[in-house]
Amino acid sequence: MCCREFLYLCAIIIYICMTKVLKSIVTIFILIAVCYLAGYGCGRVLKSMFTKSIEYPTTEREEVVDNYFGVEVADPYRWLEDDNSERTAKWVEEQNKITFDYLRSLPAREKIKSRLEEIWNYPTQSAPTKRGDWYYLSRNSGLQNQSVFYRKRTLDGEEEVFFDPNTLSEDGTVALHSGAFTKDGSLFAYSLATAGSDWVEIFVMDTKTKTLLKDHIKWVKFSGVDWTTDGKGFYYSAYDAPKQGEALYSAQNTNQKVYYHRIGTSQSEDTLIYADPSNPLHYFGGGESEDGRWVFITGSAGTSGSELLYKRKGEKRFRTLFEGFEYDYYILDCYDDIALVLTNNDAPNYRLLSVNLNTRECKDLIPETENLLEGVSTAGKYLFAHYLIDAQSKILQYTRTGEFVREVSLPAIGSVGGFDSEKEDNHTYYAVTNYTTPGTIYHYDLDSGVSTLYHASEIKFDCSQYTTSQIFFTSKDGTKVPMFVSHKKGLKLDGKNPCYLYGYGGFQINLTPSFNTSAAMFMEQGGVYCVVNLRGGSEYGERWHKEGMLENKQNVFDDFIAAAEYLIAHGYTSSEKLAIAGGSNGGLLVGACMTQRPDLYAVALPAVGVMDMLRYHLFTIGHGWVVEYGSSDNKEQFEYIYKYSPLHNLKEGVSYPATLVTTADHDDRVVPAHSFKFAATLQHCHSGKAPVLIRIDTNAGHGAGKPTAKRIEEAADTYAFIFENTNTKYRQ
Repeated sequence: MCCREFLYLCAIIIYICMTKVLKSIVTIFILIAVCYLAGYGCGRVLKSMFTKSIEYPTTEREEVVDNYFGVEVADPYRWLEDDNSERTAKWVEEQNKITFDYLRSLPAREKIKSRLEEIWNYPTQSAPTKRGDWYYLSRNSGLQNQSVFYRKRTLDGEEEVFFDPNTLSEDGTVALHSGAFTKDGSLFAYSLATAGSDWVEIFVMDTKTKTLLKDHIKWVKFSGVDWTTDGKGFYYSAYDAPKQGEALYSAQNTNQKVYYHRIGTSQSEDTLIYADPSNPLHYFGGGESEDGRWVFITGSAGTSGSELLYKRKGEKRFRTLFEGFEYDYYILDCYDDIALVLTNNDAPNYRLLSVNLNTRECKDLIPETENLLEGVSTAGKYLFAHYLIDAQSKILQYTRTGEFVREVSLPAIGSVGGFDSEKEDNHTYYAVTNYTTPGTIYHYDLDSGVSTLYHASEIKFDCSQYTTSQIFFTSKDGTKVPMFVSHKKGLKLDGKNPCYLYGYGGFQINLTPSFNTSAAMFMEQGGVYCVVNLRGGSEYGERWHKEGMLENKQNVFDDFIAAAEYLIAHGYTSSEKLAIAGGSNGGLLVGACMTQRPDLYAVALPAVGVMDMLRYHLFTIGHGWVVEYGSSDNKEQFEYIYKYSPLHNLKEGVSYPATLVTTADHDDRVVPAHSFKFAATLQHCHSGKAPVLIRIDTNAGHGAGKPTAKRIEEAADTYAFIFENTNTKYRQ
């Protein structure tokens, strides 16, 4: 026994004797011995005996009540919606102090962080893409905050740095959001996001000299850059500049417009291409055909459902090609007055249409099948259809006129991306990844169909020791739902394994196999990492999506709860070892499930979640989610969203799982007020001793572009919280 353990022992004896819990010294030593042999150690005994309920900061409650169709709903923490006030800033500071003090005290945190850095520190890169006379690719040496853009003259030539976002800020919080080259590769337009915000600014670079032009576009959100064929300008979408004093990160965004910017001019001179003042909450994007003959506008009222407008370049008015907003339409390519349009119109699993823009005649180029056509890409003179079969990729190659060529023979099962190159190319690249292997890039000969390895990641993690299986379980209403379960080979199904269960379930988002560095560390420690394909995604087409949206949203929560019950019933884990996690819409998922079944999980990890379902549509772009969730402004929709809204279903006197709410100060997609109000209410209601904390990151947003250093810090905090609250000891 070391000196430290001896001091623990003495302290325990004194504590027990002073409280008169036990009078017999013999019994004391027996208690200590039993605890030590049981694997707790004297330190853990001491800690558990002296642990008191956390004293959370006092959060003032105010008399704020809203009336929804005769139902009075209290909102005592409405003041936390003002994320610019000193009062809110003080609350954030107090909450963060308690949270970070707790997290730093966790014995496994530094060990977890150290191991995460080791696994994370491996080189990753993208496939090369030719633009003009150069091949471009991005690469990260491992722990760089942002990936660096390189270029080279030939595939095996010497590289040079083309663009390094890490030089734009000391902490890596300025990120490359998107970029686009002119057809000849002479100009590069790119957008930068700061501190994770959805607001971006567009800049233009001369690729020959790598110098910036004077062009600078502001107040851009949810938009890329679409160059004209002649390279003299580009289309983009923007909002009006906020008025002085208007909240930049929480005010509702309205009246998005499409503009054309001519190189060498100021933004004030840009031409308005399209606006619709009668529908201020709609989104619009624009661009032109590759031959420069047609201009298109895509409009949407929310996150699903769209319409397509078109006109010949030079015409004054747009015409409707496909009326919105019942179905989705995506233009993939356009040449010789023929547009290729991917749609779920009369095809829940999607089909590819060939549309004659002169006659509006449509015909199936790639008809609908029994499997989801997730997307179609173009490479050389071919089309590549990306299918999902039980959430795993299958790729079919076609000619541009729709003749089947071959099924691509993939080197591994998992998720596949790529098959995207210029019409003149005779080769392309694609990447394969899954839950136990990082992304591996392959070169693909378009004519022969032969794949050759181009780049494999070298990682300090023995992938061969781990396995993934796909399980189908039955949800509450009898629906079969798939789930990927990954863990170390030879796992004992004795219910003693810590488990991380992740889900999303919405907005047609598909969760397909991908490598997760944090999950690799967790599996090394004996953890079971699970990803469930809930309804609300589109893994099985639009039917699967609709079964998890609007009045059917409860199906998503039922699926997730059934997944947890399955894992427990089959010995993968237990309620005392199970952590549930999700972000954004997945944060809503976790919030709803922990309020509906607080007994089922040890840990809940709602990240940047939509927690206030009655007011979400009033902030930034939340109005775009009404097509997915419904709105409290509608009586029928209010009734079903109120039943599951996480904020409004927390009950006083309930013992909730150990909860770590995570959000960020620059999240202007799901504003932090959701998490602020949920955490304050949870701390008010919670009757148990498990910690219920909120971690509020600074200079960070919804997640995109977050620097590596911040991602590792957050992962270390999250998994240390899981280990502590599932009684999991970190193994050396």
